[in-house]
Amino acid sequence: MTVARSLILAALVAALVWFVAHAWTTATVRQGLDQTLLLTTRAVEAEIDRLRALPVVTAEDARIRDALSGTGPLQAANRYLEAVANHAGADELFLIDRTGETIAASNWNRPGSFLGQNYAFRPYFKDALATGQGQFYAIGVTTGIPGYFLAARVDVDGTRGVMVVKLDLRPLQETWRAAEADVALADEHGVVFLSARPEWQYRPLVPLTPETLGNLRAARVYEGVGLSEAAPLLSGPVEGADARGDGWLARIGQVPGTGTRVIALRPLAGVRLATFGWAALAALATLAIAAMVNAMEQRRQIIAMRLSQSERLEAMVIDRTADLAREVEARKQVETDLRAAQEALIHTEKMAAMGRMSAAIVHEISQPLAAMEATLAAAELGIQPQDDRTPARIGKARDMIRRMQRTTKHLKSFARKDTAQLSLIDLRAPLKSALDLVLPRARAVGVSPVLHLPDDPVRVMAGTLRIEQVVANLLLNALDAVEGAAQPEVTMTLSIDGGQATVSVADNGVGISDADLPRAAEPFFSTKQTGEGLGLGLAICKVILADFGGTFDITSASGQGTRVTVTLPRAQEEDSE
Repeated sequence: MTVARSLILAALVAALVWFVAHAWTTATVRQGLDQTLLLTTRAVEAEIDRLRALPVVTAEDARIRDALSGTGPLQAANRYLEAVANHAGADELFLIDRTGETIAASNWNRPGSFLGQNYAFRPYFKDALATGQGQFYAIGVTTGIPGYFLAARVDVDGTRGVMVVKLDLRPLQETWRAAEADVALADEHGVVFLSARPEWQYRPLVPLTPETLGNLRAARVYEGVGLSEAAPLLSGPVEGADARGDGWLARIGQVPGTGTRVIALRPLAGVRLATFGWAALAALATLAIAAMVNAMEQRRQIIAMRLSQSERLEAMVIDRTADLAREVEARKQVETDLRAAQEALIHTEKMAAMGRMSAAIVHEISQPLAAMEATLAAAELGIQPQDDRTPARIGKARDMIRRMQRTTKHLKSFARKDTAQLSLIDLRAPLKSALDLVLPRARAVGVSPVLHLPDDPVRVMAGTLRIEQVVANLLLNALDAVEGAAQPEVTMTLSIDGGQATVSVADNGVGISDADLPRAAEPFFSTKQTGEGLGLGLAICKVILADFGGTFDITSASGQGTRVTVTLPRAQEEDSE
């Protein structure tokens, strides 16, 4: 085979491989973008739905209805809206009469108040009066702060008005930017209003018609951003869910019930690099095969006279083939690493959303629980001396409330990032305190925990209360594990191993199965019965120990007990003694 034929064949094979690799790589990118699109859509939908019912519920209050009908004081409505907005986590909450003028607002006492402002030009106001509901994203004409507006019509004895809540979606944008996730939100006209890329904000996907620009100016949606001069982002029309721009590929979806579009994009530089890499690899492989064929032909011709040269040529071909094989394996490893990184990013986004949900749950139920406990305490004071059944019932109710409060405390500890205050402490003291804390639980289980401490102080840089929290959590887990055992045993040992202080908590309980052991420290994972635990204990312990430079390890087998080993670095003072 001549050199010219080899080059032509290599070019044809490279073109074919390029086409196949490009199609496969693009399909893989689309699949990843669709997953990002789904997660982003659900996050946006959940954030909007969180306050969707707030205008309707708020409008049912007598102070709002009296303010709209003109029979009640506006100041009472202002203070009520301020309190509701603060508790619900809304940016602003305000009431508009049928002429579009704001008559009550949660920011009544702050600069840039909406009171007296007329918003009759806003689409959410018009839609709410016409259909009962309205929603709209725009830059605030009074404050200059963008937000998503949800509106509901209010009817009071023939008088109509509109209750509006303003939701700030910028925290979502900051989350995207922190996670380096290439996602964006666009309105029904295709104008991007939230984006992980700052240069995308307030730019249209495609050129806007003069009519659309006129409508946006009339509604003062993006006032002051120069939308008419902004260059469009897409290099061509949208094809189904696909869109392309300057060096990137995007997938576009809809947020149900809002008209908002979600855009997930990926730069094409990596796709092109991988495609050209596969094409180059195919061309090299073809040339190598052609070289092998040529070498074999030459070997047949000169085998008698050039045997030694043929052997050297064959060795070179073998080395080249081995190099190509190593390159293939290296590329496979890179693809595996990329998939693992993508899965880790998706898991991080899920846990971020779960953290926000936990904080919201704690906020919503903490105060009602405290009020219920105070009410039960007051009721207990009024019990007649001869009534011996009511105190027991109230006690059970208060126990259940305290259980719910412990649950919210766990959630709050998990969602809050505390700053670790380090001080030089003797590790024996918090171990004794933690054991004293769990003794009532131990007596209920029927076990006497054994504590082994060294005679000399064991000093570490940590926080006494947080170490007590860790150790108490481990002891409670051990007590839960041995509950119901024939001869329950729980042992805690403090020892020194070189520059490390080691705390070991062991039990002879039910143990942890091999399948569950790798997930034991994951947040919200628990092997206890439903309602007995949130699965946050070990996750919180892990975070606390990390603040002190420590670690913990779990060894267990189903039916053979569990041992948790906590390791902390000893203080430098102690190491130097």
